[in-house]
Amino acid sequence: MNWLAQKLSVFPNTFLLAWGWPRRFLCLICGALTAFALPPYDVSPVLLITLPGLVWMLDGALEPGSGQRRARARAGFALGWLFGFGYFLSGLWWIGAAFLVEADRFAWLMPFAVVAMPAGLALFTAAGVALAAVFWSDRFSRILLLAACLTLADWGRGHFLTGFPWNAFGYGVSDYLVLVQVASLFGIYGLTFLVIAIGAAPAMLADAKPFHKRINAILVASAAFVVVMVYGSLRVWSVEPQNTALDIRIVQPAIDQKDKWRPDLKEEIFQTYLDMTEAPLGGDARVGQQRLVVWPESALPFLLTQEPGALFRIGLALGENTELVTGAVRAETGDKGIEYFNSVFVVAGDGTVKGLYDKVRLVPFGEFVPLKPLLERIGITNLAGPMDGFQAGYQQRVLSTSDSFSFLPLICYEAIFPGVGAGESAEPSFLLNVTNDAWFGRTPGPYQHFAQARMRAVETGLPLVRAANTGISAVVDGRGAVVNELVIFERGVVDAKLPQSFGKTLYGSFGDLPVLFISITLVVFAGTSKYNRYSRKN
Repeated sequence: MNWLAQKLSVFPNTFLLAWGWPRRFLCLICGALTAFALPPYDVSPVLLITLPGLVWMLDGALEPGSGQRRARARAGFALGWLFGFGYFLSGLWWIGAAFLVEADRFAWLMPFAVVAMPAGLALFTAAGVALAAVFWSDRFSRILLLAACLTLADWGRGHFLTGFPWNAFGYGVSDYLVLVQVASLFGIYGLTFLVIAIGAAPAMLADAKPFHKRINAILVASAAFVVVMVYGSLRVWSVEPQNTALDIRIVQPAIDQKDKWRPDLKEEIFQTYLDMTEAPLGGDARVGQQRLVVWPESALPFLLTQEPGALFRIGLALGENTELVTGAVRAETGDKGIEYFNSVFVVAGDGTVKGLYDKVRLVPFGEFVPLKPLLERIGITNLAGPMDGFQAGYQQRVLSTSDSFSFLPLICYEAIFPGVGAGESAEPSFLLNVTNDAWFGRTPGPYQHFAQARMRAVETGLPLVRAANTGISAVVDGRGAVVNELVIFERGVVDAKLPQSFGKTLYGSFGDLPVLFISITLVVFAGTSKYNRYSRKN
């Protein structure tokens, strides 16, 4: 038994006893490997190595019982930043692909963006680990403390300034339909808490505690995992999904980004959309049924309402009992001249516009430039849309079809934000996400974006209809299960029946409040316990 214990201790000791540059390098590598739990790799078991590795490195860096809070915070911040930098660099390197679409203008910025964004996002991870380090102990509670602090850090990252909640740690299990159902209760941040707490629990095996206490801690984590599995299985398998009376056709034209705005291809692109809209029905399509056709974000290479004959031709392609939802750039004259909006239009079968939504959450540097006068002096402009950038819409709101179905439009980046639809007086029938992921080619970006859009369906219990220019386009039910889809760069249409809503979820009612309360309570409890133990020693 002692021989086995000695053999098993070799791996944890690699982290516990590392110091200086070896420890920093290990922390960076652990963060980078953690990103392989994300789509499209979905190697979630790696979390059972990298998260315990982070715990062991903190154990080795933080002196037990030390009252030097600033020193502990500094050590935690350094390790947290390295872990976060490795995680975001490995998980977001594909952003650089956008700078190569117009390489003559933007390629020189690629190295700065690929490194600067992970470096900035890692500050949130660093802050979370630093907070945990202040109250660190040698007990099992430190695992829950780390989970709570990193959950708060991820939540802060999703809200600070414009917010960027991309690749929250909970997405590390996004490919496992049963596991993600807990998001219907506590959202992606609740899933983040559980992923970190359960994933880091094996670190207890290396603790200098009696064997039975270490096993008990692992049993608690295993029990939590079983509860999550049971709940997820019941939600996935206990209810037979039902369909509504609305049919959906999603058009995925797979137009390369470098061709999308070429004036000489304007007519060809428009005709492609019309032809695909009129193509023979397939899949589960029902002849004569009420139908909603969906085109992607900024589908048309012109201003829809200002292009002669465009709406008339769309009306001819739609015909009876069919409506269109399409992304398109909209322009209007404001106080500062012509202003552009990234919009969604609802077009009736007779070619009239009956609904409109302007995107509220714009992509920094993609659709608008923060600190524009300063940054333009060094050649930094927006990557997409008009040269002067887009204007933000007033607020997110529900749009309706003529047959009483309603949907919440989410344009591209808006689908990554949890809590969609909060505050709406009436719950929509479904979520509708239009996007143009062509900027990122065949990199992990489109897969990660799709996983996050699917999570919104789980959180709300609402089906998701997603149209992407180059993919992934899909119909997803309220459990996050894919009903039908088109893969990356596959040109075609998705014909499917719209699933019914699963009903309002707990997360849909209370949002992030429960997980924030639990996380803050755990931090306060850890701080109080640490203070009491320190006071007794003195």
